[in-house]
Amino acid sequence: MPIKISGKLLRTVAYLVVVVGIGLGAYFSRDIWLPLLNQNSGPNEIAQENSPLTEEPKVLKLSPQARANLGLVSKPVSIESYWRKIQIPGVIVERPGVTDRGITSPVAGVVTQVHAFEGDIIQPGEKLFTLRLVSEYLQKTQSDLFKAIRETEILNKEITRISELAKSGVIPGKRVLELNQQIRRQQALIDAHRQDLSTRGLLPVQIERIEEGEFLTTIDVLAPESAETNGESTSTGSPDEDDRAIASFFEIQALKVDLGQQVAAGELLAVLANHNSLYIKGYAFKKEASNLAKAAENGWIVDVEFTEDMAQDWPKLEQSFEIRHLANTTDPDSRTFDFFIPLSNQSRSYEKDGRPFVVWRFRPGQRVRIQVPVEEMKNVIVLPAAAVFRDGPEAYVFQQNG
Repeated sequence: MPIKISGKLLRTVAYLVVVVGIGLGAYFSRDIWLPLLNQNSGPNEIAQENSPLTEEPKVLKLSPQARANLGLVSKPVSIESYWRKIQIPGVIVERPGVTDRGITSPVAGVVTQVHAFEGDIIQPGEKLFTLRLVSEYLQKTQSDLFKAIRETEILNKEITRISELAKSGVIPGKRVLELNQQIRRQQALIDAHRQDLSTRGLLPVQIERIEEGEFLTTIDVLAPESAETNGESTSTGSPDEDDRAIASFFEIQALKVDLGQQVAAGELLAVLANHNSLYIKGYAFKKEASNLAKAAENGWIVDVEFTEDMAQDWPKLEQSFEIRHLANTTDPDSRTFDFFIPLSNQSRSYEKDGRPFVVWRFRPGQRVRIQVPVEEMKNVIVLPAAAVFRDGPEAYVFQQNG
């Protein structure tokens, strides 16, 4: 049975065939007509297509009051040299053998008086403790010294008496020689007893009283005559120069005995301190050893930032810092090694209840941050860290305009 196709359907199919043919022809002939189309485009349109996208500069306008509130400071940049530095944590510590001084009991005794207490300031030679002697050895030494003095006096009188008789031949001259030998033996004993008493803290005037028969029952323990120590110069920045640092006072840092306590000879009574000269101790890892050794060998100046330091309350710290020495041992727990920088302290004093007290600017245990130079970069632009703003991986520098 024949199928009848309407004329409307035939026309639709014919239109589709024409459109598809035109599309295929345009696609396969694009190499011919595309260049002609680009020639007809305007120069402005082509430039806009080829030019990269540019971001307009961001401008932040600040009023004078806003600048003052933010504390903004603008300065011109210049080409200069810059030291790359590494930051290492540290702490202020006492200098062994310099800062502290232990006071020990010269003899066995009982503490009957304590003349100075923790925090008190004392001058060299002032009384610290009074001890009642209980040492049999010291009592015997005093007695032996007195006996030797008296025996020498007797022998001298005997020699004076028999000298003329020996010259006349009444008695043999050998007797005078024997007496002189006994005097020399007694003099040797006297010198030994005097030295023994002197090493136990007795003063020459006290020893003279013992020789006269006035034995001591108590003894005063005094502060050392001076606090003279050897130290490195930190004001000139030259660790090779050996200056003499003399402290004119001591501070009672710790009392180790109580009133009425019996102590043995050599027992620690108190610890005196003078924090005029301290150390800055840094904690570094092994990988930083070569950089630190180079800085120490070349005498490079390091920067030290003191935490918890009220610099406005003290005079300007006019000293440079250099690494004095590096420790040659490693801490087994932290795996770090120490290095040391001399520090000259600052102090001021005040009086309360008639007694002087001292306040130190730097104290042992205070934390610091140490900037050690490791590399010099020349002909670079150097900016303060506060001048660079970071937002994730991006870094920005603000430039003043106007």
